[in-house]
Amino acid sequence: MNREEVIKLKDEAKNHLVNELLPFWTSRMTDTKNGGFLTHFDKDGKDTGEDEKSLIAQTRCLYTLASAHRAGYGDGKLAEMARHGADFLINKMWDREYEGFYWMMDRKGDVKIDKKIIYGQSFAIYSLSEYTLATGDRRGIEYAEKVFDLIQKYCADTMYGGYWEMFERDWVLRGPGSSGGDRKTLDVHMHLMEAFTTLYECTGKDVHRRKLLEVIEILQKRINHPEYRTGIPQFYKDWSIAPQIKFEIIWGWDRFTGEGKKVNVTDNTCFGHNAEFAWLLNHALQILKIDNGIYRQDFRTIFDHVVRNGIDMEFGGVFVEGPHSGGVSDMEKEFWQQAEVLTALLDAFIMFKNINYWDAYKNVHRFVFDKMINKGVGEWYPLMTREGVPIWKHMGHSWKINYHTVRSMVLSIKRMDRIISGL
Repeated sequence: MNREEVIKLKDEAKNHLVNELLPFWTSRMTDTKNGGFLTHFDKDGKDTGEDEKSLIAQTRCLYTLASAHRAGYGDGKLAEMARHGADFLINKMWDREYEGFYWMMDRKGDVKIDKKIIYGQSFAIYSLSEYTLATGDRRGIEYAEKVFDLIQKYCADTMYGGYWEMFERDWVLRGPGSSGGDRKTLDVHMHLMEAFTTLYECTGKDVHRRKLLEVIEILQKRINHPEYRTGIPQFYKDWSIAPQIKFEIIWGWDRFTGEGKKVNVTDNTCFGHNAEFAWLLNHALQILKIDNGIYRQDFRTIFDHVVRNGIDMEFGGVFVEGPHSGGVSDMEKEFWQQAEVLTALLDAFIMFKNINYWDAYKNVHRFVFDKMINKGVGEWYPLMTREGVPIWKHMGHSWKINYHTVRSMVLSIKRMDRIISGL
């Protein structure tokens, strides 16, 4: 392996992070008038005027700033911006009657959607725990623990395991179908693993450790395909596979066809989610101080599935999804999948020392840096054709924010430093 090549790619990533990506957000995201963060920007990085502040975008911005500060970037500026975001989250988005965080506010901080969506609550735990780890402000962990307790009280399915996900403001479970009250998903349980990992890292409490181990067990035994170890998107309460549908309150900006359904409603798996799950599980095991060797074969199976089926060897980058057994059904390129696969492939190389994983990393790295980054603006295009032509061009939206891109660069730089030190 060529040490100079790794250094060159690491330097390219660091330059992008420090001189393009972070400045894109820090120069325009702070809402000094109303509090919180502005998150909707057009292709040129201009504020679109969209009158919404979603829980998912506010918490992800808070995580981005806190985690980048904890990683050593920003000379203290990011910590101050994070405090500004925590103030809005706690003072405006917290439901003082029923507790938990509202799903959607307007710019001024008035409630637009009062539902309690566990996808958003999980990111509240994640970002507020990270905020306390990064800054020492105890408000973060106070509210992270409050949300954790609410989820255990209202959302845990004590009969079949796992968590219900879609609730009214007062924590009454929503109805079936598009209301989402009868579904359990890979996405939510994976992000609960992510959130509980950082929560446990912050508190060291046994109850947080036990619930993290429990959700890992559910992901491994209920949600990942028993043979291919790929993620199955949606389930009914008893963990029987449910056709993948679009929810009335959208918590993921996936692209559906027809009447809100995927073409392959029971046989599709997302390459980005599978890669993200793998590196998040590896990180969780590190925080738990558990040897990742217990899942070594699963890691290899997941990484190989992504490389064999998800990497576009002709045009570069990562496809969207395909059947569990292999192949591709959606050849477009989404920004967040590229970001998560970059981190995962570096973990794969560190774990197995297989040059194929490094070659796959270089493939995705080049697609991102040559085609996906909006040159002169600094952020990534959200969606591209297979060949790398932008389809969607906005730089910011509730579902297209800084969390994936900044985190990917911060973590990729750390991993490449580790690789370089071993060469």
